[in-house]
Amino acid sequence: MARIARLTYYPVKACAGVDVPSAEVTSAGLAHDRVFQVITPDSDILTQRPHPVMATVRPRVLGDRLALSAPGREDVVFAIRRDGPRRPVSMSAWDGEGVRQDPQADEWFSDLLGRPAELIGVAPEHHRVTVGEFPGAAAFADGHAVLIASESSLDSLNERIAAGQGEPVPMDRFRPNLVIAGWAEPHREDEARELTAGTAKFGYAEKCVRCTVPMVDQETGEKAGPEPIRTLATYRRDPRGGVVFGMKAAVLRPGQVAVGDEVIVHSWAGPSPSTAAAEPPFTATASRPAESV
Repeated sequence: MARIARLTYYPVKACAGVDVPSAEVTSAGLAHDRVFQVITPDSDILTQRPHPVMATVRPRVLGDRLALSAPGREDVVFAIRRDGPRRPVSMSAWDGEGVRQDPQADEWFSDLLGRPAELIGVAPEHHRVTVGEFPGAAAFADGHAVLIASESSLDSLNERIAAGQGEPVPMDRFRPNLVIAGWAEPHREDEARELTAGTAKFGYAEKCVRCTVPMVDQETGEKAGPEPIRTLATYRRDPRGGVVFGMKAAVLRPGQVAVGDEVIVHSWAGPSPSTAAAEPPFTATASRPAESV
């Protein structure tokens, strides 16, 4: 029986996730998932790609307050602004605005990153439609509401990495929201089209093309490449460019999910060609930066 093995939401885009035993699923994904993000004064999005240290930031949603912590730095806690001054933001074929948060947060992130930075949150009127086989909505995730990966996919990848004398990687390198256990074959998430867990229903949007973020150690905030991108490139290349791991999904029916819930797939596609034999070598620099971080 397939079941949910892990649930994680990421309050601040590109920062550490919060593992929870249960979660509300909204039309835009898990509650609190990527509802904040860090930008420059010019509205450019700041992520782990140029700033891997963001992985060490531990955000916590405490009711109407947000707490930020990181190794060697004082915690900062401030009231979440649900409405207020706006900042423009552009991402993944969407142009919109975010609500400026507390100046304490701006100062805290600016000091951490060594450059001017501002923290924004989703605005009350936030409306963002995502595309894919099943369209949906999203907050500040790069492309879609939910990222799903399976334990069997990671096990298969790590077997290949070990065979090449590399060090296995943990699941947090891929920053999924739902981790599924119980599928015997790897990458079954690529083939699921409509699935339910708890009282929520999800629909396949597309396979997740990975950028270089999986080469960042999520505990230390340091680049630890070339794995897993190097090994994924031998058997998980995508026709669009880059390598794939995990499936992006839209929320078809909001609800509640919990660790241990059975995952029921109501419709499948045919076998994914990306699970076939190994392909020619591929360089990590060619990855398309299109994943939810």
